[in-house]
Amino acid sequence: MITMPNYATSSIAAASPTQRNNKTLVVGLTGGIGSGKTAVSDWFAAQGIDIIDADVIAHKVVAKGSPTLRQIQKKFGDWALTPTGEMDRAAVRTHVFTHPEALIDLEAITHPAIREAAKAQLLASTSPYAILSAPLLIEGAEAGLAHLCQRILVVDVTEDTQMTRASLRDDQSVQKIKAIMSNQLSRDERNRHADDVVLNEGDLPTLYAKLEPLHQDYLTLAQQLKYAVE
Repeated sequence: MITMPNYATSSIAAASPTQRNNKTLVVGLTGGIGSGKTAVSDWFAAQGIDIIDADVIAHKVVAKGSPTLRQIQKKFGDWALTPTGEMDRAAVRTHVFTHPEALIDLEAITHPAIREAAKAQLLASTSPYAILSAPLLIEGAEAGLAHLCQRILVVDVTEDTQMTRASLRDDQSVQKIKAIMSNQLSRDERNRHADDVVLNEGDLPTLYAKLEPLHQDYLTLAQQLKYAVE
């Protein structure tokens, strides 16, 4: 169960004006590849909780004709776009993989846009609390998404389970899965950043049974936050 924080001294009490005005508890959801993060977010969504998905936002902010995509084109050149005016993801991905400085430039363009879009969606949230889901929530310090959250929920699995699930789900090679995992925090490091950890080594009913008490605790925390910021 969750230990209820003292809001007089907690980070919530010192939250930004945006967070205080919104009065919405934000739970950051993350986990390594193959952890079952999507199954967790889908369950919370079924309980009526708003899900802000950083992956979805990341795609939207570079949509055809968007200001962010125009900045990318200006920085990298026309080759970053397909003939139809969309972002050439494969070309950009290959370029930043071989040019580390280009990745820094790309993130300097995209991360602020992702953060602002996430903040706007959080402000528009009407559920008792909101879930901010991001695979690199903890690693992506430049995006600043973790700073929008009052709690971090990690979906935890062993590395063997990650390999098995990821290879079955996406038909990816072991080498590619290992490369993705190398860009993510280790299991121990990720869990050290968590307020709550859900071990997802079983079936879906087992997972859902672990999520239900967390949901009830988050509802209680959300009520405490509402009264603390009034």
